[in-house]
Amino acid sequence: MEIHLIDGTYELFRHFYAWPSMRDADGNEVGAVKGVLASILAMVKEGATHIGVATDHVIESFRNDLWPGYKTGEGIDPDLFAQFPLLEEALQAMGIVTWAMKNEEADDALASAARIASEDARVTRVLICTPDKDLAQCVQGDRVVQMDRRKRETRDEAGVIAKFGVPPTSIPDYLALVGDAADGFPGLRGWGAKGTAAVLAKFGHIEAIPQNSADWQLAIANPRGMNDTLRTEWQNALLFRNLATLKTDLPLFTNVDQLRWTGPTPAFEAIGTRLDKAKTTKSPRPLRQ
Repeated sequence: MEIHLIDGTYELFRHFYAWPSMRDADGNEVGAVKGVLASILAMVKEGATHIGVATDHVIESFRNDLWPGYKTGEGIDPDLFAQFPLLEEALQAMGIVTWAMKNEEADDALASAARIASEDARVTRVLICTPDKDLAQCVQGDRVVQMDRRKRETRDEAGVIAKFGVPPTSIPDYLALVGDAADGFPGLRGWGAKGTAAVLAKFGHIEAIPQNSADWQLAIANPRGMNDTLRTEWQNALLFRNLATLKTDLPLFTNVDQLRWTGPTPAFEAIGTRLDKAKTTKSPRPLRQ
């Protein structure tokens, strides 16, 4: 069997900027929720049987206590932000297993779910449905893969190496050094994508990088400057890696059978009617990349 793990937060953002604005009888924006549900139903029609969706019920997480610049809900369109609770309610009514995260993030739930599912011998493949680069750390061979549903691209371990220049196990180190603007931490000065990939491809993890850049023996620009920055900002490098490392120990479920979709619950009729009666008010917003 295949397990589909879906980043509900990303899907809500994606459909908010791709679908027309739609409002229900009370004037509430519901277009993105309707889009996400339609997308998941399409997956079911295409053969998906075991599905779990993770959402950021609260945008802030424990990581905000570790780094003051970490991402928050600031700047999110109110019409988008207001649809998070409705999405979770609608998914649960639809019979989809939903993890609404509060202290941790949706990405932690996806990482934990992928780990649990991959340990079941009956599972042939786990598909983590999100383009977020931090989830690349969860990829394992061609058994646990990452899928970008918008681009219709699937990335296995070889694909991660081709894209980032490092294996999945080095992704947290890579993001720590390069930075992750989407999550709000800057990385280290002078550590660009190519240089970082070259260093980590050889040494794997931050602690294994020799303190003397002459020992790197890599044809990269300004290795001494990179090394000086690393030694000066060593604690930040470790902190940023901690921010980039996803939790895999959340007890979300005990058996993949719990993820099997068996159809909507009785509560879905009312939500479905509400969404079906929503009226289009304007064209889709420009799609964010």
